[in-house]
Amino acid sequence: MVMMKILLAVVVIGALSLFPGTAEAAVMGPSMQKLTWHFYKVYNTCENAENFVRYQVEKLYKNDTTIAPKLLRLLYSDCFVTGCDASILIEGPNSERMAPQNRGLGAFVIIDKIKKVLEQRCPGVVSCADILNLATRDAVHMAGAPSYPVFTGRRDGLTSDKQTVDLPSPSISWDASMAYFKSRGLNVLDMATLLGAHSMGRTHCSHIVDRLYNFNKTGKPSPTINKSLLSEMAKKCPPRTKKGQTDPLVYLNPDSGSNHSFTSSFYTRVLSNKSVLEVDQTLLYNDDTKQISEEFSASFEDLRKSFALSMSKMGSINVLTKNEGEIRRDCRRRN
Repeated sequence: MVMMKILLAVVVIGALSLFPGTAEAAVMGPSMQKLTWHFYKVYNTCENAENFVRYQVEKLYKNDTTIAPKLLRLLYSDCFVTGCDASILIEGPNSERMAPQNRGLGAFVIIDKIKKVLEQRCPGVVSCADILNLATRDAVHMAGAPSYPVFTGRRDGLTSDKQTVDLPSPSISWDASMAYFKSRGLNVLDMATLLGAHSMGRTHCSHIVDRLYNFNKTGKPSPTINKSLLSEMAKKCPPRTKKGQTDPLVYLNPDSGSNHSFTSSFYTRVLSNKSVLEVDQTLLYNDDTKQISEEFSASFEDLRKSFALSMSKMGSINVLTKNEGEIRRDCRRRN
């Protein structure tokens, strides 16, 4: 625990050194150095771009708080595949959004609405990739997360292929999850922090029935699941025995539920074996992530600071800049 507190302290000090005026800042990695703080203002191309995005998000959030978890999932599905290039937004029968792992993705209409406003104000200037990153930041901030800096200047990808989508199953092991995050340049603290995004939102029963009834093909529930949670989830998610059977949605964090609030209760549930997803519960069965979970459960402020840093790092994965890609005028299709 002492070592983890030291690690978190170092992370926060690193953030403060970059932006003395704010604790909610980002440590710049190689990819982030390709981006620019307030890009559209610095280069005088659309000075109020970030304000335009924030205004639209605030207006949409007041009518629908589910946009926060929807945008978070959309950003994750974009950045973790070919990088933060808005390729997830492109329509087509073989595009990324058609991959099985992306079933149920939402928030496309939100990005369309914001893009329409920006095209009216600053035609052909603000990328869909930047809009997705900025809108996600603003929506999760309204849900209780920190308002972290989003470096901008991303350009939009030219291709989108469902065959490139390698998003893992929510039932993978801790080792497999850690290897996946490392392959994207993220570390153990980032993994434990970003999984905390599951403090809000919903998932289909089909993603957890293996935990409930046939974990690792044993014909039994996962040994890590709390008995009361098992009983609760079994009522909502019966065994899948028939073709065409309905696939209900359940909350990833029943404590947050329909409030869709970003809270530390996710980690309290991890420590009590009450995680809905297996990948979340595995945080308890590794010394490092167990300590991180204990720290975040005890200190919401530590979670907020770490979340700010990890989201900034995720948003810089394999970005396109300068003459790479394009600036789409319609986020759903190439120019």
